[in-house]
Amino acid sequence: MNEPAVSVRNLTKSFSGRRVVDDLSFDVQKGEVFAMLGHNGTGKSTTIDLILGLKAPERGSAKILGMDAAKNRKQVFERVGVQLQNTRYQLNITVEEACIEYASLYADPANYPKLLERFGLGTLRKSFVSKLSGGERQKLSVVLALIGSPEIVFLDELTTGLDVAARREVWRTLKQLKDRGLTIFLTTHYMEEAEALCDRVCIIKSGKKAAEGTIDEVISASGQKNLEDAYLFFMGEEELL
Repeated sequence: MNEPAVSVRNLTKSFSGRRVVDDLSFDVQKGEVFAMLGHNGTGKSTTIDLILGLKAPERGSAKILGMDAAKNRKQVFERVGVQLQNTRYQLNITVEEACIEYASLYADPANYPKLLERFGLGTLRKSFVSKLSGGERQKLSVVLALIGSPEIVFLDELTTGLDVAARREVWRTLKQLKDRGLTIFLTTHYMEEAEALCDRVCIIKSGKKAAEGTIDEVISASGQKNLEDAYLFFMGEEELL
């Protein structure tokens, strides 16, 4: 079997005595869209930070494309694109300037004008980032994550705070990435988003894995009728149904 794009084994992390990620294990296969589902504060963003080597685990390990990101930072980040919740870029620069700044970090960056055109931002090259709509700014986040021509991209709560129209616009962008065979690891708490985009999902509750599999497998394992009800079941909230 081919080596997974991401391999996580017994990953554990605590903050101030609270276990945020608790003995978590899963694989993400190359070319698939994989989502980690869970409430806010349940450990999704911390898991990504641990995988990327931005935080050190207390126990366990994580590999990206067969490498430990903390020990092989340069090699990993030449092959990985990242959009994190806490990512910030200057608002007083243009879309084009932001792309040029990111492109300067890579030896062989992608053609950013083509990326902007592909995701409907070509006419906004000279616009200031501060003037972009929420959906446009999120699409720019994806473009910036793709400038290094990555093999896998991490997207953390990409559509949180967007209205329905903007969220669906971003989904169209992600489907284009999926069609190109890019491996996508995303976190979300929108079940409709997971159903629209994902090959497999992992539901976590209080840092522990509650369920993992295809959408159909997770629904079947819960005994429920749809992913939203299955999610509530695995989160221990089935009494709300």
